[in-house]
Amino acid sequence: MRVRAAWMYYIEQRTQSEIADLLKIGRVTVVRLLAEARERNEVKVVIESELAELVRLERALETGLGLEQAIVAPAADADDAYAAISAATGVYLSETVQSGQRVGVGWGRTLYGSLPHITKRTLENFEVISLLGGIIEARRFNPTEFAWQFAQIFRGDAWLIPAPAVVDSEATKDALVDRCGLDSLFNRAESLDMALLSVGALTPDTTSHQVGLISLADYEGLIAAGAVGDVLTNFIDADGALVDHPINRRSISAGLDRILSARRRVVASGGPDKIVAMRAAFRAVRPHVLITDEHTARKLIAD
Repeated sequence: MRVRAAWMYYIEQRTQSEIADLLKIGRVTVVRLLAEARERNEVKVVIESELAELVRLERALETGLGLEQAIVAPAADADDAYAAISAATGVYLSETVQSGQRVGVGWGRTLYGSLPHITKRTLENFEVISLLGGIIEARRFNPTEFAWQFAQIFRGDAWLIPAPAVVDSEATKDALVDRCGLDSLFNRAESLDMALLSVGALTPDTTSHQVGLISLADYEGLIAAGAVGDVLTNFIDADGALVDHPINRRSISAGLDRILSARRRVVASGGPDKIVAMRAAFRAVRPHVLITDEHTARKLIAD
């Protein structure tokens, strides 16, 4: 209870009154729990105490999904757990990335939210490769912006794709890749030490739809083709296979084959609307590490 209260207060930035309501305790008790957490040195940059239930969920995910590591963050709200997943992702990256590595990155609200939780330090010969194109209209979750900021945290070099994430035709894509130098960028993505990915669910409020990457017609066509979600705008069905839809031939992103070549594949994602898409993504990219929240973890284990 003490650690949950501290996580909600310092990581999720909830008020003491909100925590009291969520945990069904008095506000005075919340104040006491937060004070005890500080006295026990449990509150530093991150909360280091583990909850036994979270450890159980992590082990169940590792066994059930064949993962090398599962990281499950405590989250009070099942419908809005991205802040907890983002914080856990930032801590993981702070502890994992090293000098001499080449890291390929995706995009999305969860990954962008991890940036404030990453400890800044200087790494030698550190490269960040954006694995998909950008968005013409400036947005907070622009893939190129995330890749650039991530590289800056470690004073590394960023390789960005100077093209939209989705273009108007296959001919345009072929021209950009074959004649405008994008093939060299994608070739760099074939020797990644880590691929950092999130999963998109194919719902009306999916990030790709909200930011205009896919039109309503594309969205409806993808649903009709059997798509359940995407990884780097690679739209896949429930079995993790690419669906037969023109948008998969118009997207400027690293293909699933290049993602699978990464030495370590990390998926950071969660939410009740992403369960089917996440299962499909596991089949498509076979991650080594999963970072998610406790509510999503329970659903993944139960289904």
